[in-house]
Amino acid sequence: MDFTKLAPWNWFKEEEEKSGGVVPVKKGESAFGLAASFQNIESEFNHLIESLKHGFGGGLSNESLFKNDWLKPSLDIASDEKEYTVKIELPGMDKSDISIEYANNTLKIKGEKHHEKEEENKDFYRIERSYGRFERILDLPADSDANNIASQYKNGVLSINIPRKALPKADTKKIEITTAS
Repeated sequence: MDFTKLAPWNWFKEEEEKSGGVVPVKKGESAFGLAASFQNIESEFNHLIESLKHGFGGGLSNESLFKNDWLKPSLDIASDEKEYTVKIELPGMDKSDISIEYANNTLKIKGEKHHEKEEENKDFYRIERSYGRFERILDLPADSDANNIASQYKNGVLSINIPRKALPKADTKKIEITTAS
């Protein structure tokens, strides 16, 4: 049995190291439970605000949002015996706004979703769509064939196919056990 298939490859090692962490979340009793007081809710809220300030370096700028991956598109990673497939949702983007780079066994997918021109005579009540730059960094497994990576963009979904190559099998050498005299 090949036990290496049971331990999943960490595709996001470099991306996680680059981001520097996540916003801490306190586990346990809910702040909105009946036993919680308003003082506890206020304390939790203040802690969250301070964590956000610390994570953004004291200010909210486009650069800090980019560094903290607030505009991170969703992706799926799948594999079969022949290849790995990465699919990334990029609705509303043009192919020209996306770039894929490979270096040092790392795949970088970058892009920018431009804000649409707002109409002057319209009052906006709610805007939920995100705009700005993004970057996803994927560490490729050892058996990926970087020379034959292919990609397609259709209907707002970027598909990246990474062929798998056969890794050389390690030579096994039998070691003789002797008895000590």
